[in-house]
Amino acid sequence: MATSYAYVGAPTFIAAVEGRLADAGFVRASDATSADIVITFCTSASALEDLYFGDDGLVTSVAPGCTLVDLSATTPNFAREINAVATVNDLVMVEAPLTVRSLVAPEAFCRENLLGPVASESELTAEVRALLGAIFGEVVEVGAPGRAQLMRNTRTLPLAAALVSAIEAVALDDAAARSVGALDADQMPLFSPVSADPVVQAVRQERFTGAYTAEMLLAELSAALMAADDAEVILPGVEATMHLLELLAVIGGADMAPAALALVYRDEEAGAAAGLDWTRAEQAYGGGHHHDHDHDDDDDWGGYDDADWNDPSDYDGFDFSAN
Repeated sequence: MATSYAYVGAPTFIAAVEGRLADAGFVRASDATSADIVITFCTSASALEDLYFGDDGLVTSVAPGCTLVDLSATTPNFAREINAVATVNDLVMVEAPLTVRSLVAPEAFCRENLLGPVASESELTAEVRALLGAIFGEVVEVGAPGRAQLMRNTRTLPLAAALVSAIEAVALDDAAARSVGALDADQMPLFSPVSADPVVQAVRQERFTGAYTAEMLLAELSAALMAADDAEVILPGVEATMHLLELLAVIGGADMAPAALALVYRDEEAGAAAGLDWTRAEQAYGGGHHHDHDHDDDDDWGGYDDADWNDPSDYDGFDFSAN
């Protein structure tokens, strides 16, 4: 008999992998309480906590013996907490945080772009291994609960840093190239070797939509920052990147691809053409800051200080749904 699974979480993900699961012999159930395996993928810590521990949460509503496979980004500590409660309720918890190899891959959730660090106190069954193999191009078993989330953290941080660095290289090139030498009409900007960088290419091609979103990346960084707080480590680079992503989300870009962060560096007209609304930033951050990138005076940004931004920990629960 085919193994059944239920899914709760971001719809763009299951749309991308449902066919692969069917090809691997899995049948999707409409009700989590009757499924052999429940796959979850939340894009905020509050949604994950509510899903597992809220009213009719999974740890108390699914059938004993059910396997829960969580792909969400959270902290190692919270992953261990979920595992402990699941075990007490006679459930099998598999921690498998979704980890993309490239933040700007055209098909973000294809097998080749997905790495699956996996942690569980239980031996993985053949069915679970087959399910993970259908989702991820590579599955890496890393041991005890919490370790898979830590591995995802350490892979996400350099990807996010590289994203911002490449986008800022493009922003500088766009703003300054003509001041250091005229360009022919058909000449591509960005003279440096980073022009071959995948992020640069995504920005140049304006690939600002996709299944993997800025909100998902922001959730990963939020989890990493909370994990760092638990470990008493300060990560200022992560905080800076989160500020930029929060800004993109506030002006309407939460569901856009990470390459859309480049729009934060462009003028209001470019943002409006992509569906962004800078007046939302003025409202969210108290007003008084007009977004204008035609600034010859570096002091144009001098008004921004830490008080103008949300604390990164406040991302959890921020409603970015309105456009």
